[in-house]
Amino acid sequence: MTHYATGRLLLTPVDRDGHVRAERLRTLGLGERADTSFDSFDAFADRVAEVTSTPYSMVNFIDENRQFFAGLHTPAGNRSGADLGAAAAGCHRSGRYMARDHGYCPHVLVRRKALVLEDVCDYPRFAGNPVVDEIGIRSYLGAPLIDRTGVALGTVCAVDTVPRPWGRPGLATIKSLAQELIGQIDRREAPRR
Repeated sequence: MTHYATGRLLLTPVDRDGHVRAERLRTLGLGERADTSFDSFDAFADRVAEVTSTPYSMVNFIDENRQFFAGLHTPAGNRSGADLGAAAAGCHRSGRYMARDHGYCPHVLVRRKALVLEDVCDYPRFAGNPVVDEIGIRSYLGAPLIDRTGVALGTVCAVDTVPRPWGRPGLATIKSLAQELIGQIDRREAPRR
């Protein structure tokens, strides 16, 4: 078993598709560099925050070792991730990268199913994640981005610092947003095919 330095049990799921996903992300030109223009993903993250009425939302691509917020909405609107507690949460390079064992998106990715956590503290598996103490995350709503080839590229998610009653409407909303975004990614790739 692996533990965090704090003694907490590391409960990030094993990702057997990381290599395939990393290759697919490279093919699509996604998730590699923070200096790439991702304005459309930032705009999409803004829309997710607006639709879900949350202070934070992300379009997150995950390779074998880390998470990359290609789209990022924060309350300050600065896109750097600084107000996301980036440094404390294992992030680096402009706050758009986060360690793979932080947060809940890796769970969504491996499960290939949406995840609704109205209060992360209600679930021992999720309450011990570093984002709870270091960033103050209390609720999470995320869905996988599964492309036309069947590869789960990442997630779209909304998070809040207070518990949220997402319910079935929240689940339907995040799944619909994920489908919309994967359609945009597919259209972006179409000219290359």
